[in-house]
Amino acid sequence: MTTLEVGNKAPEIIAKNQTGNTIKLSDFKGKKVILYFYPKDNTPGCTTEACNFRDNYQSLVSEGFEVLGVSIDSEQSHQKFITKFDLPFNLLADEEQQIVNDYGVWVEKNMYGKKYMGTARTTFVINEEGVIDHIIKKVDNKNASQQIRDLYV
Repeated sequence: MTTLEVGNKAPEIIAKNQTGNTIKLSDFKGKKVILYFYPKDNTPGCTTEACNFRDNYQSLVSEGFEVLGVSIDSEQSHQKFITKFDLPFNLLADEEQQIVNDYGVWVEKNMYGKKYMGTARTTFVINEEGVIDHIIKKVDNKNASQQIRDLYV
């Protein structure tokens, strides 16, 4: 299991987005990337977080950020999620759990006494040179955008 830290080069990502187009992290060199990992499309916490990024998307872009969401859901699931909530950013399909493993967010979880593997909600802020500037492990779904802005004040 990978343990990434602030200052590490962000692992390259090559994945399909909601429309089947290949997206690479290296395509965003020169921009700050908000790479947020979330457990599942169309679930309450994940929807709240995605809608917070949607509602603040234009101001984030004007501040030099790009937003990429990642979950182990399929392209089709992402497309429905985007359509339902009018999300203006790419969601990357990681059905093989390659990205979640590369970023160390595929972890054992425990719910109601049952242990299972799943995605730990985590946000990485990657700078213009592809280096991890910040890792947010305690994401505030309702204020995810503001959490990131507060890091740059």
